[in-house]
Amino acid sequence: MKDLVGLGHLFVVAFLFHFSSFMVLPAITDVTMEAVCPGRDECSVAIYLSGFQNAITGLGALVVTPIVGNLSDKYGRKALMTLPVTVAILPLFILACNRSEVYFYAYYVMKILAGIFCEGSIHCLSLAYVADHVGTKRRAAAFGLLSGVSAAGFLSGTLTARFLATSSTFQVAAAVGAAGAIYLRAFVPDSGAAVSFHDDACDPLLQDSSCSSAASSSASSDEELSPRLPPYKGVLPSPSDMVALLTGSLTLSTAAMITFFYSLGEHGLQTALLVSSSISYCLMSKLTIVWNLN
Repeated sequence: MKDLVGLGHLFVVAFLFHFSSFMVLPAITDVTMEAVCPGRDECSVAIYLSGFQNAITGLGALVVTPIVGNLSDKYGRKALMTLPVTVAILPLFILACNRSEVYFYAYYVMKILAGIFCEGSIHCLSLAYVADHVGTKRRAAAFGLLSGVSAAGFLSGTLTARFLATSSTFQVAAAVGAAGAIYLRAFVPDSGAAVSFHDDACDPLLQDSSCSSAASSSASSDEELSPRLPPYKGVLPSPSDMVALLTGSLTLSTAAMITFFYSLGEHGLQTALLVSSSISYCLMSKLTIVWNLN
C-alpha cells in the first residue's frame, strides 16, 4: 500500500493534464465555427479540418510514442514526461490570447504537433512510471487508480467549461496546464531504467517452489511475456524494430488490437461531444434570430 501512496504526485499531474486538455473540448466547436465559417450554422470545412487533424495526429503518435518510450528508458520517465506536458500548453496559450482566424490556424498547426507528442506519450509514460514503482501484484490496482484519476480530470474539466465563458475557458486551461508542468518538475521524483521496483516474493505464475528453481525454467516465458525494443544505443529504433516488437508476441499484438478499438471508441465519444456542442451552437443561433425578430 505504501508504494501506491507514493504515486500521489503523479496522480495530481495526471488530473491537471486531463483537466486542462478536456476543458476546452466543449468550447472548441464555437471557436472553430466563428473562425472558419463566421455567421453560418453549418460548416463542412470545420469537419474536414477536424478529420485531417485526427488522422495526422494518430499517424504521428503511432511513430513518436514508441520512440519516446524507448528514450525514457535511457533518460528517465520524468524528463520525457515533461515534453508532452509542456507542449500541450502551447495551443491553449494561443487561443487564450486571441481567437481570430489567424490565431485559430496557428492553434490548429500547433495542436497537430502537440497531439503527435501528447496523444499517447503521456499515457504510456505514466503507466511506465507506475510500473517502475509498484510491484507486479499491485500494478493492476495502480493502473486502475491512474485511469480513475484521468477520468476524474475529464469529468471535472468538462463540467467546469459549462460555467466559464469561451475566452476564460482557454485562459484557465492554459493556467492549469502550466501548473501541472510546474508541479511535475517540482514534486514528482524521477524514474527510469535504473530505478525499478522489486517484489520480495516471486510472481506465483512463474514459480514452482522457489525463486531460484524457477529462474531457468521461466527464462523463455519472460521473453514471450515481456517483449521489448532493442536497448538504446544512441540510434532511434527503426520501423522494422517496432513491427518486430508487435509481431513477436501474441500477447502484445492482442493487447495492441484491444487498445486500437478502445481508442476508436474514445475518439467517437469526443466526436459526439463536439457534435452535441455544434447542435447547441446552431439551436442558440436560431433562438437568437427568433428572439430578435419578435
